[in-house]
Order: sequence, then structure tokens, then C-alpha cells
Amino acid sequence: MVYGPSSASPPRPAVPASAASRDLIDSRLAWWRLAAAVCLSGIGGVGSWAVVVALPAVQAEFGVVRSDASLPYTLTMLGFGVGGILMGKLTDRVGVMPAVILGAVLLCVGFVMASMAPSLWWYTLTQGLVIGVGTSATFAPLLADISHWFEKRRGSAVGIAASGNYLSGALWPPIVQHFIQTDGWRATFLGVGIFCLCTMIPLAFALRRRSPTHGSATPTAQAVDRDRPLGISPAALQTLLVVAGFACCVAMSMPQVHMVAYCADLGYGPARGAQMLSVMLACGIVSRLTFGWISDKIGGVRTLLLGAGLQAFALVLFLPFDGLVSLYLIAGLFGLFQGGIVPSYAIIVREFFAPKEAGMRVGMIITSTLFGMALGGWMSGAIFDLTGSYQAAFVNGILWNLLTTAIAIWLLRRSLGLPTAPQLAPSR
Repeated sequence: MVYGPSSASPPRPAVPASAASRDLIDSRLAWWRLAAAVCLSGIGGVGSWAVVVALPAVQAEFGVVRSDASLPYTLTMLGFGVGGILMGKLTDRVGVMPAVILGAVLLCVGFVMASMAPSLWWYTLTQGLVIGVGTSATFAPLLADISHWFEKRRGSAVGIAASGNYLSGALWPPIVQHFIQTDGWRATFLGVGIFCLCTMIPLAFALRRRSPTHGSATPTAQAVDRDRPLGISPAALQTLLVVAGFACCVAMSMPQVHMVAYCADLGYGPARGAQMLSVMLACGIVSRLTFGWISDKIGGVRTLLLGAGLQAFALVLFLPFDGLVSLYLIAGLFGLFQGGIVPSYAIIVREFFAPKEAGMRVGMIITSTLFGMALGGWMSGAIFDLTGSYQAAFVNGILWNLLTTAIAIWLLRRSLGLPTAPQLAPSR
């Protein structure tokens, strides 16, 4: 800002816009923005979890097999995934607030339409085309946006923002299950849609300020060749991250999507399953906060490897143990181990790609994770229909998890074998 001439004081020099913008990074405003993002993610994430809790009730009402009843979740994840790319591009262009407002409207319309579904196909298409796309505005765009507001504690901030999705998973399943039992799933969905509209739009205005422009590269960025990150092309690195995200979430989907149905099949009842899902996702909050702090210390690639390895271990525990107490304990461990995987992809993107590409690239990886959740949710139901048990579905998840672990190991070896810039070109 340039001050006009005054007899009392000389003109002051203009403050560069980039310097003014950088003052906002790691500021109190950034932390308030992070709080609003967590609330929005916690509310909007209901689009991912209500369909899981309602699975047994919807299956009973429409009289279909388990794999068919799993299709609404699959379509929800597909809509969430495609919407993540579209909402990410919208965020890069006009900011995150319009994307969140659009998401709130879609969630309201989608839940109201689902509550009036005359058939499973109506319900399934509404979940995918409306609710899934609406939910996407409350995850990848918020992670990408928050990553621009922090430097010193970027990993922690992204982990906190990502925990909103698990906060949603911890709070919504028991609430939705309670109202399904007392009022039915249709009335519950109607109420959820109205609640989303009334709460999310006011919160969205806390994000009205555009993300600050980074005037200088971070220490991590200075050590990275943007044309050859980890010694490979950006497209190759992006592809590897997409595949890793897809595979880890095929594995992740088995406990998350089918825990309620699994407990019902074991004779413990859907309410117990909803409680276990809540425990799992509450522990996932702790995981995302912890892994965010860890990623600040060891970087995104090591964090991805750590999370993938621990998730595989937790999945193995489901095979020999199916007692009530054991399942509660394993659900908690699974949440503690796997919660930090998805946020690590956002950290890797910010470490190895240009900041202006964050929204689209994070959106693409989140899309792949959601496609993985979609395939894994359906696949586990199909395996159950074929075998009459979830044991083979857990083994399937473990095998997919090993693919993510292998990619993480390869990326880590590449990072350890590369000299720091500007010595990236080998000398002979």
C-alpha cells in the first residue's frame, strides 16, 4: 500500500504483494482457517459414512444381495473421486469457498433425493452423482488449500485438516445408526441433508480469502528438480502415487465399509459394528495428527511407507481374531495405523511438485484413493457372496496393501539415492 503525501510525514515505500501474502503463512488467520476446514470436513464427510451405516437397512428394504447393496457406496466413492478432480480445478481457479458452497448445496439436494428413492438404482445414482460429488468439496480441495497456508508445520496442518474426515467418521455413524433405528433411514437422510446446508454455508465464508502466494521456495522445494522429481518424470511420479493410493484404499475399504455388516453376520448386531467403526475412525483422528507431526520430521515418502506397513499388519490381525473384544481392539489399532496414509500423499505433492498444481494433483491422487475404496467396497461384498465369509476379503486387502508398500519402498530408495540439487546431473 502506498500512502499519499502529507505535511506531517514523508511517503512510505510500497509493501510488495508477495511479502504481504507471505505474512499470512503460519499466521493466526491460517490456524482459524484450519479450524473452519476441520469443521467443514467433519460435517460434509457424512456423505461417505451415512451410506455405510445404512447398508443393512437399505439391503433389507430393497431385498437385494450384499454385493448389490454395496453398489451405492461404490458409486459414492466414484462420485467423490471424480468430484475431487473437478473441485480441485475449481479451487485452483477461483478459490476454495465457491467449491465448498457448491458441495453443501449438492449434499442437501442429494440426501433429500435419496430419502425419496423408490428403488435401489435411484438411491445408488443419487449417492454417486450428487452426494459423492458434494462430499468431494470437503476433502481434497481443503487439503490443497491448507497446504498453502503453512510452511513450518505443513505436515501437521495437513494432518489436522485430513482428520476432519475421520472426525466425521467417528461422530456420524452412531448418530445415523440411532436415527435409523428410531425414525428409519429415509427420515434420517432428510434431516442430514438439511443440517448440511444450514451449517456448511456459514462456515464456508471463513474461507473467502484466497490462498497466499508463496513468494519464495521452501527449503524442500529448493532441493528438488521440478522437471525430474526423484529422478523420474513428473507424470511417472504422479502415476506411481495414483497407483499407490488406489491400492492402499482397496485394502482400507474392507474394514471401513463392511464392519457394520461383518458384526451383524457374526451375531453382534449392526449397532456394535457402528460402534467399532466409530472407534476405528476416532483412532484415525489420532493417527492423522500423529502422522502429520511425523511427516514434518521424516517427510512424506517415509510416512507413506510407515503407514502402509502398519496397515498391512492390522489387516493380518483380522484373520485369526473375531471375538467381540478382539474386534474392538483391532478396529482401534487399524484406525491408529492407517489414518496417516492418505494425508502423506498431499505432503509428497507439495514436496515434489509446483505449488500452483497442488489442487489438481492432490485431487487426482485423492480420486484414485476413492476409486480404490469404491472397488474395494464392492469387491469385498462380491467375495462375501462367493465364499459366505469375509476371510478371503481380508486376504484380498492384504495383497493390495503389499503393492502400496512396494511402491513406497521404491520411492524411498530413489530419494535416498539422489544427490541434492543443483547436483542432480551425474558427473563423469
